[in-house]
Amino acid sequence: MATLDKTVVQSQPSVLATNKVIRNTYILLSLTLLFSALTAGIAVAVNMQPMGLLITLGGYFGLLFLTTKFRNSSLGLLFVFALTGFMGLTLGPIISAYLSMPNGSEIVMTALGGTGVIFLGLSGYALTTRKDFSFMGGFLMVGILVAFLAGLASFFFTMPGLSLAVSAMFVLLMSGLILYQTSQIIHGGETNYVMATVTLYISIYNLFLSLLHLLGAFSKD
Repeated sequence: MATLDKTVVQSQPSVLATNKVIRNTYILLSLTLLFSALTAGIAVAVNMQPMGLLITLGGYFGLLFLTTKFRNSSLGLLFVFALTGFMGLTLGPIISAYLSMPNGSEIVMTALGGTGVIFLGLSGYALTTRKDFSFMGGFLMVGILVAFLAGLASFFFTMPGLSLAVSAMFVLLMSGLILYQTSQIIHGGETNYVMATVTLYISIYNLFLSLLHLLGAFSKD
C-alpha cells in the first residue's frame, strides 16, 4: 500500500507538468494563429507582393533557428511571434491570388474550415485516447524531407502534377505530425511549450496551404 501511495505521489508532479505544457501550448498557439491571421490580413489589404523563394526560406529558417535557440527564455516568445507573423505575411499574397479567382472566397473558406476540422479532430483524438504516436517520428522526418525536396523540384522545373502530389503528401504528413506532436506533449516527449507551439503551427500552416492548392487545382474555375 505504501508503495502504491508513493507511486501516486511521484506521478502527480509529472501529470501537473504535462497539463501545464498542454495548457500553455494551446494558449500560445491560439495567440500566434490570431497574430498570423492579422499579418496575413494586412498583407491582403495592402496587396503585398510575394517575397520570393529565397527571402521566404531565409526568413523562415532564420527565425526558426532563433526561436529554437532562445526557446527557454522570454526571447523565445518574441521570436515565435516574429516567426508566425512573418509566415502570415508570406501567406497574404497567396490568399490574394486565390481571392482573385471567380470562386476564390469559397476555396479559401473551405480550406480554412477543412484545416480547422482536421486539426481539432486529430488533436482531440490524441488527447482523449492518449495513444502513443512516437513511432511515427522517423517516418515523418523522412517524409517531410522528401516532400520538401519534391516541392522545390516542382517549383524550379514547373511540374504541376508533382506539385499536386506534394500537396497531397503534405496533407497526410501534417496530419501525422499533429498526432505525433500532441502525443509527445501528453507523454512527456516535448516539455517546452514554445517548441510544441511552433510544430503545431507549422503543421496547421502547411495543412492549410496544401488544402488551398488542392481545392484550387480541382476547382471547376
